[in-house]
Amino acid sequence: MLYDLNLKVNAGQFVSLIGPSGCGKSTLLRAILGTHPPNEGRILTLQNGRLAKADHPGRDRGIVYQKYSLYPFLTALDNVALGLKLDQTTTMFRWFNWAGWSRKRREFRDRAAVFLEKVGLGQAMNLYPSQMSGGMQQRVAIAQALIMEPAIILLDEPFGALDEATREELQEMLLQLYEENLEAKSNGGKPPYTLIIVTHELNEAIRVGDRLIGLSQYWDWKAAGHTTGPGATIVYDKPAPVFRSNERPNYESFDDIRKEIRKYVYNPEVLQPRDEHVCLNSTK
Repeated sequence: MLYDLNLKVNAGQFVSLIGPSGCGKSTLLRAILGTHPPNEGRILTLQNGRLAKADHPGRDRGIVYQKYSLYPFLTALDNVALGLKLDQTTTMFRWFNWAGWSRKRREFRDRAAVFLEKVGLGQAMNLYPSQMSGGMQQRVAIAQALIMEPAIILLDEPFGALDEATREELQEMLLQLYEENLEAKSNGGKPPYTLIIVTHELNEAIRVGDRLIGLSQYWDWKAAGHTTGPGATIVYDKPAPVFRSNERPNYESFDDIRKEIRKYVYNPEVLQPRDEHVCLNSTK
């Protein structure tokens, strides 16, 4: 159960969402996605240039799960192009307008090729999932989300099933997307990518995110007037150091941040007021 969450994510932010098992991280992502709307309160996302209630799934939100959501009978290219096909054409159009569909199909596949290049799979576009490693399949899944150009992309433990070396490669890929955000902002444009990534790996959270949010059931709810625990809430919200994609991580330098997070987010014996380690201006 989640309690009294008040969270604003600005365009271009990469938010790492961390917390104990069972605290509701995936539940929060599903609420944002719109498949499981909250019983109370509301979630707003930028839809067609304006804030609107996100009470059902929409193109403005994309999600990548730990388990690859690829069709085994489609190549990487066609898996990525599929979202545009379903979003922008109908079965009737594809059946009865061959010329129009042929033109659209080329357009969708060309667009898919751009995003496969972006995630480092320019040489693997014609491979089927059975011919790809786990890391390659997850890159395809990320390209599937990116091609729809959602306002926010949700990643639910996306690298949890991968080995350490592959995880680091995919972390670098996300940092390359963040660098595109920095370049867009420096040129006066809108950053193209906004992410919330759920991860149990603190080093990954610190390296990939520019903001760390700790969700936890371990907080001093008695001092807040509750007789029973009302649920997990945000107990930690601070900026994270920003790294370049070609910068080798020095995990020892993360030690102070890890210790603070473990103490105030994961330790059931350290119960603080929930806003004790929440920076109100934790945006970059």
